[in-house]
Amino acid sequence: MAMTADRPPATPASVNAPASGARRLPRSIGVFGGTLLTLSCLTPASSLFVVVPPLLALTGTGAALTIVLAGVLCVAVALCYAEMGTLVPSAGGEYAMVGTVAGRFSGWLMFALSFVVVLVIPPIFAVGTADYLAPVLDLDKRAVGVAVMLLGTVMGLLNLRANAWITGIFLGLEVVAAGVVAFLGFAHARRPASVLVQPTLAEPGAGSVLGPVTIIAGLAVALFVLQGFTTAVYLSEEMRAPRRTVVRTVLWTLAAGALVVLVPVVAIVLGAPDATTLAAGDVAAMVTGWSSPAVGVFVSLSIAIAIVNAVVVMVIQNSRVLYASARDRAWPDVVNRALGTIGARFSSPWPATLVVGLSGAVLCLVPIATLNGVTSVVVAALYFGVVAATLVARRGNHRAAPAWRMWGWPVLPVLTAVVLLYVLSRQAASDLVITLAVLVLAAGYWRFYLRPRAGERWVVTVPAD
Repeated sequence: MAMTADRPPATPASVNAPASGARRLPRSIGVFGGTLLTLSCLTPASSLFVVVPPLLALTGTGAALTIVLAGVLCVAVALCYAEMGTLVPSAGGEYAMVGTVAGRFSGWLMFALSFVVVLVIPPIFAVGTADYLAPVLDLDKRAVGVAVMLLGTVMGLLNLRANAWITGIFLGLEVVAAGVVAFLGFAHARRPASVLVQPTLAEPGAGSVLGPVTIIAGLAVALFVLQGFTTAVYLSEEMRAPRRTVVRTVLWTLAAGALVVLVPVVAIVLGAPDATTLAAGDVAAMVTGWSSPAVGVFVSLSIAIAIVNAVVVMVIQNSRVLYASARDRAWPDVVNRALGTIGARFSSPWPATLVVGLSGAVLCLVPIATLNGVTSVVVAALYFGVVAATLVARRGNHRAAPAWRMWGWPVLPVLTAVVLLYVLSRQAASDLVITLAVLVLAAGYWRFYLRPRAGERWVVTVPAD
């Protein structure tokens, strides 16, 4: 039976019918398959080699400490996601969870934020592939990004179960590459471990200790580094026994991903030859300096594979969000029918997959480096929305609903929300303004299209187990 945010349960037939009216996403994966897919979307090695370098430039030897603090914050966020994801197991992810417990308008704003992630994050990773193919091929970054997005789109059209195994194989290779970086970094350590807790932007003794304000500002980037463990809630609609599977997948993925990222970062901080090299964040060059060109090439190619792996899973995840928005009738009927279609052969939402993948390919052709800051802000804002919704998720009919319940409620969600608000307040004004503009545009669409059609548009559904 379906649950809705604003409508009474007397009309389940109306709200439970997807736009296509024919097929639903099949429940085909368990904890193991879900963890492989989710960990591939967190893509720890890709985050290590693509997102961590800007963090090194910002926080210097404080990068590891910043990631540890972000990891602690993410544990609290993960507990909130686990409760909400088992209460509302829907491919809509954040917007379905928040919309169900806090109202349709709140859910729509969450969709607007998640749509930014849907469009922007895959191209950011895809364009970075060329940097790690450079040791063997000199290719245009934008052309490589387009090719990776197209490959991710083709893979995303396949059966989810098949993708779990494919991405799992790639994931193993990227973990090996991260292990090589960690081993070489520790073997060539030239700084004392004290720099990890007393970080500086320069060599020890040559610069001032890094201030807490810089560490806090770096938390948003570090949250982006660990972002991806939340993919489990997007896949919950395709998990067997989601009310048990989702929580395990979320927590296992965060623990494994944080470990794969943190250990090499510590090794890089301790083993980088100088402050300039550390700030540049060129991990492949450091590996070559620590070992040999052949090892450097191996690590670079492994990183490239890791990025492709990440893009594949991101396309899978993001297409589910777009599919769910069509099923919940967020758009005109012709758009809902198209995006809400599920293919008969691979049981994947192929029109939504094409939209996500091809849009990402187009974005690879324009400068997107400046969107890194916006993405970090949007990720923190998404986390805040889910955490805040957790505070009202145990009222009314939701109080007795079958779901896993987090520890430390409501104190833990309140503290987490306060920290996230503070982190957001320390971000660049331009990034905050862009994020606010997205929300204003979303509110306009709500006011003039969705709200006047409350009985037939944007009816958040939750499929039965």
